[in-house]
Amino acid sequence: MELGIYSFGDIHADPVTGERISPRQQLANTLERIRLADELGLHSFGLGEHHRPEYAISAPATVLAAAAGITRSIRLGSAVTVLSTEDPVRVYQQFATLDLLTGGRAELMAGRGSFIESFPLFGARLEDYDALYEEKLELLLAIDANETVTWSGRFRPPLTNALVLPRPTSGHLDIWVATGGNPQSSVRAGSLGLPVSYAIIGGLPERFAPLAELYREAAAEHGRDANALRVAVAGPGFIGRDSRKAKEAFYPYWIDSMRRISAERGFPTPNRITYDQMTAPRGAILAGSPNEVADRILALQERMGHTRHTLQMDWSGVPQPLMMESIELFATEVLPQVARHAG
Repeated sequence: MELGIYSFGDIHADPVTGERISPRQQLANTLERIRLADELGLHSFGLGEHHRPEYAISAPATVLAAAAGITRSIRLGSAVTVLSTEDPVRVYQQFATLDLLTGGRAELMAGRGSFIESFPLFGARLEDYDALYEEKLELLLAIDANETVTWSGRFRPPLTNALVLPRPTSGHLDIWVATGGNPQSSVRAGSLGLPVSYAIIGGLPERFAPLAELYREAAAEHGRDANALRVAVAGPGFIGRDSRKAKEAFYPYWIDSMRRISAERGFPTPNRITYDQMTAPRGAILAGSPNEVADRILALQERMGHTRHTLQMDWSGVPQPLMMESIELFATEVLPQVARHAG
């Protein structure tokens, strides 16, 4: 079982202190976190793509390239690349370059994204939401399969014997399908033999178990090697030495983000009762002591059979000292427990 971290580079005003850090400082903090995660032996660090004032990272590949020079073994990837509004040729070049810089440690998580601000920004139509993703994933995989590509589609000028360079270290990129729980995404990933990552930020994580099974069934139907299948779970989490104190520390940051998201999307506004339910043993927020978080990861693995679990710890700009302690506990206390008992 691999353990990792992902971040969007939150630069919200701190809901506890009111302090707001600059994008420059948040990027410096992010690199410090990646360096620590690498030094302590965590397996992956992902950066999300957003084009909003509350997040500092709109170009994950650029930040990951900076991280490449200060790390040795951790895998570096997007979380996610909003493929629907990107040019697959340019995305491939960026991540192939990152792969060369890291000696083969790059990952590309291809998804639709949890927000839609990139659609008007890059001239894409929301009416084409599904068709854009399907076509661009097809092109991305065609580029990965052959360095010379002939291809045509609806949303991009055709390619005729186009040479796409550079090529990654092994000749192929590590491309994942990232999804928030759409069954069709599970079927697509399985039929293509691609690893899949499930973003579980609410409800009962165990409800994703049928989707993981659907993914495996689709892979089997298309003759994919079951031993090569990889499933990741991504969701909120925070670790402290004391369970109660960890949950109390994380709450104001989680609720601050959730109130904004709920107001924007018209969801019911969550409250402390919601949070307590979500930090309970079957909930989606893995906040608590190292023992508690390790137990919950292992319990979910029994249902999901996933091979990687990644946590988003820095909701609404959790302060750097708390972040660094949480990363340290995740690596030095949670990881050894999970490694001893994971299947």
